[in-house]
Amino acid sequence: MKKIFFILTFLFVSGLALNAQNATPVTTIKINPDAAVIYIEQPEFDYGTILQDADGTHSFIYKNIGKEPLILSNVRSSCGCTVPEWSMEPLLSGKQDTIVVKYNTNLIGPFNKAINIFSNASKQIEVLRIKGNVVEKK
Repeated sequence: MKKIFFILTFLFVSGLALNAQNATPVTTIKINPDAAVIYIEQPEFDYGTILQDADGTHSFIYKNIGKEPLILSNVRSSCGCTVPEWSMEPLLSGKQDTIVVKYNTNLIGPFNKAINIFSNASKQIEVLRIKGNVVEKK
């Protein structure tokens, strides 16, 4: 009798566990068809070989090809040797602006850095890249 009770209890608990796994709600992601869309003409820039203490500034052009205004909430580089500057103002549909990136060319050697753009666009994170090789002045 105890065996039958144990088996029935086991089957009942197993059935509850299996049923609980099937009862998880499905979450749907709603996509805003009017969301801002960021388009970057050239997301990677190669400085090539540059001299130490040369101008390490480059401007990335981006455009809002969505319907709603584009707002860049943050632009962050992968290290302190790369400093980005950007507008905090909303960018209207069809308009373009620039993100200015300055690499510290006092650092000798090859570099490959990422700059992350955080925004309200349909793709919330975009990545810019800069690379090159700084050589010592002679």
